[in-house]
Amino acid sequence: MSKISIQNNSQGYQLFLDDAGTQRHLPALWIRAQTFDPEQRDLVTRQRLFNPHQLPTNLSLQSAQWQGDDLLLGFSDGYTGIFKVADLLDRVNLTEDMPSQIPWKADVNPPKFSWPEIVKDEKVFFQALEKFIQYGFLIMTDTPTNRDSIVDIANQFGYIRDTNFGSYFEVYSRPDSNDLAYRPVAIGPHTDNPYRTPTPGIQILQCLQNETSGGDSTLVDSLSVAETVRNQDPEGFKLLCTVPVRFEFQDPTTFLVNISPMIEVDGNGKMLGVLYSPRLDDIGLMSEQDTQRFHKARQEMGRLFDDPAYEIRFRLLSGEAMMFDNNRVLHGRTEFNPQEGHRQLQGCYIDRDAPRSHYRVLARKLAGK
Repeated sequence: MSKISIQNNSQGYQLFLDDAGTQRHLPALWIRAQTFDPEQRDLVTRQRLFNPHQLPTNLSLQSAQWQGDDLLLGFSDGYTGIFKVADLLDRVNLTEDMPSQIPWKADVNPPKFSWPEIVKDEKVFFQALEKFIQYGFLIMTDTPTNRDSIVDIANQFGYIRDTNFGSYFEVYSRPDSNDLAYRPVAIGPHTDNPYRTPTPGIQILQCLQNETSGGDSTLVDSLSVAETVRNQDPEGFKLLCTVPVRFEFQDPTTFLVNISPMIEVDGNGKMLGVLYSPRLDDIGLMSEQDTQRFHKARQEMGRLFDDPAYEIRFRLLSGEAMMFDNNRVLHGRTEFNPQEGHRQLQGCYIDRDAPRSHYRVLARKLAGK
């Protein structure tokens, strides 16, 4: 169990974090910024009433003593206040307070929930959010199939992000459409709209009608694939994280461009997902050797995306919807014949932050906090 200790030595007063046999120093600048003193921080918004960027660089602890389970600390800028140990321990590591992601392959048991249960029972909604955060996708059954039902689904989880395709879009066979998604051809695993900044975080696809024998949906977890690439070719993986790629979309009224590496990582180096769409990407001019090295890594990643060992394939039926993290889970579909019957899906985008916010709020509420 982590605990905090006080030391008074030649360096003056110092606080240390004792954790699993290791000891870490807590800098005075870091401690000072954590105050929840009502004169220093608004307790409703939890926002600071002072600017910690203006604290002296050489800030130090002038006094430190226990008051019960709390710490009374005095600093060289003249501030003295009470600090709760629990607050300090909560902030030692930067974390989103989210369930851990679970990489998966073709043998995954897809998380599936009844839409009416999600709407009427917040515990079921919380479970659906948890599974979505862990696996990057979920399937919902028994959704209403009115023309704009997808708006209600999107509003349950977040806020619709309008694009040049509208607040939501219809996916059915249109010979002269401005995107291959509206043709009956097979589409390999890909990220939707990698040419946008930022790329849409979450996509929802709802089936209104499916009378064809083809058009099966496919999903692949980029975390699982990329981890394989990292293990097999660490240098190639690094190239995929750093070499800029240009993604472009054009039609008569729109011209969108995004330049970004194919693999996205956050500030902690944790992989977020990929931007992958062979129909849309271009790399800059590099040496022949660098081009071949990058191509080899990209080729292997693409091969794994197409490997049945990593892919789940299923038929989305009328009244079913799937929601997936567009940056993490690649989607595609098999070819279908529009002459067999009508196949129509609706789709829309929401940002990644809203489901995470819902999860944190419900976690706090269900825990009685």
